[in-house]
Amino acid sequence: MPSKTLRLSAKKMERNWQVLDAANRPLGRVASEAAQMLLGKHKPNYEPFLPMGDFVVIVNAAEIAVTGEKTKRKIYYRHTGYPGGIRERTLEEQMARDPRRVVERAVKGMLPRNSRGRELFRHLKVYLGADHPHEAQIRSGTGVRAVKRARQMAEVATAAVELSVKSRDQIEGQTISDEKRLTGSLSRYRRAELDTEAERLGIEISPGWKKNDVVEAVRSHYDENPTTASEED
Repeated sequence: MPSKTLRLSAKKMERNWQVLDAANRPLGRVASEAAQMLLGKHKPNYEPFLPMGDFVVIVNAAEIAVTGEKTKRKIYYRHTGYPGGIRERTLEEQMARDPRRVVERAVKGMLPRNSRGRELFRHLKVYLGADHPHEAQIRSGTGVRAVKRARQMAEVATAAVELSVKSRDQIEGQTISDEKRLTGSLSRYRRAELDTEAERLGIEISPGWKKNDVVEAVRSHYDENPTTASEED
């Protein structure tokens, strides 16, 4: 039997948000861990040509640890663009000026020197303290599957609210027009609407059921319990 190799496409990439606490941790350890997550090497479906890594948020950059005499011996260079415009700054001076640049340059040095590396570097967020504005992204995630999962959860929550309202009105003896049976082809209804109808009819839905299974169960219940003229009006 011939084997089949599955390759990840750009449309199926799913990026999550990871948080790294740099407090009292060596600079190299934090930078290497962040680079691995940005590249996506911690995922089983890693593709070296795709920017499929996660977004990385590094907090407490001001409390990062540097061992040995690196604070005085490590020097950062830059050039102003004019003749004789070479400038240098020690790591100690850079930490006093802006510790975020120290972490960013350490991570950037571990990424590819091409367009993919520049794109991955934009997925890195570094903050001096423990607070960051990405709590919403961390909870929900990104990608097609994350958006689909959030939409399904919203539909299930809406269906649960509607079901609770219907149950309350049934107890109070009120007549709800929404409790009429679904008309027409059941396949045209959404899964959340079919689940709500199945719960109203007392049909127990198994965890592994798909939409077609729910449709067949509801249709069978309709066939076994035909409606009367008063129910249809």
